[in-house]
Amino acid sequence: MKAAVLVFPGSNRERDVVTALRRATGEPPAMVWHAETALPDGTDLVVLPGGFSYGDYLRCGAIAARAPVMEAVRAHAARGGLVLGICNGFQILVESGLLPGILTRNKDLRFLCKPQHLKVERNDTPFTRGYQAGDVIEVIIAHGEGNYFADAETVERLEGEGRVAFRYCAADGTVGGDANWNGSVNDIAGIYSENLNVLGMMPHPENLVDAAVGGVDGLALFSGLARAA
Repeated sequence: MKAAVLVFPGSNRERDVVTALRRATGEPPAMVWHAETALPDGTDLVVLPGGFSYGDYLRCGAIAARAPVMEAVRAHAARGGLVLGICNGFQILVESGLLPGILTRNKDLRFLCKPQHLKVERNDTPFTRGYQAGDVIEVIIAHGEGNYFADAETVERLEGEGRVAFRYCAADGTVGGDANWNGSVNDIAGIYSENLNVLGMMPHPENLVDAAVGGVDGLALFSGLARAA
C-alpha cells in the first residue's frame, strides 16, 4: 500500500500515523506538505492526522480545508481512493465537504485526553476489516471540539445507510451514557462517506499500536487498510 500523510501548520500527530502505517505495512508513507498541489503517484491512502491546524483559528479545520493539497484529496476521494481523517483530520474533512455534519465544542466545554472504548459498527469496509462487527476496542481521545452534530435528516441517512463507523461505549460495550464524553449525537465517534472510502473519526487509533505504550487495538485499522489496498 502506498500511503500519504498530509502535514499542515499545527499538525502534531503525523509521526504517530507514520509509525502506525510502518508497523502495518512495513513501508514508510510519504509526508505531503499542505502547499503541494498533487499527491505522490500511485497513492492508495491519504491520512489527515490530528493536531491544531492553523491554530484552530476561525473553526477547527476551516483553514486547512482550503489548503492547496485538499483539491488533490477531493479528486483522490472522487476516484474511489481511501481517505482517513483522525481528530483534526475529521474536522478538516467535514469543513471540506467530504463528510457531512459539524464538530463543535465538547458538551462540558473542556479538552478531553483519555483512553476511550469504541464499538465497531460494521467490518465490511476497508477501514474495519481487521475487526468484527460489535467488537469493543480501546483507543485514545484528545480533543476539545469532538462533539459531532448533524441535522436530523442527515443523521437518519447516516444511520439508514450504515455509515456510522464507531460509537462511544463503555468497556462492556454499553453504548452512550457516561461513555459519550463529548456529547456527540447518537454517540457517533466516526462516519463514512457515501461510497465508504472516506472515514472521519475523532479518536486516535494510531496511539495504540504498540503493547509497550498501552495496547494494540488501533493497529488492526491500519493493517486492514494495508490489505484493502
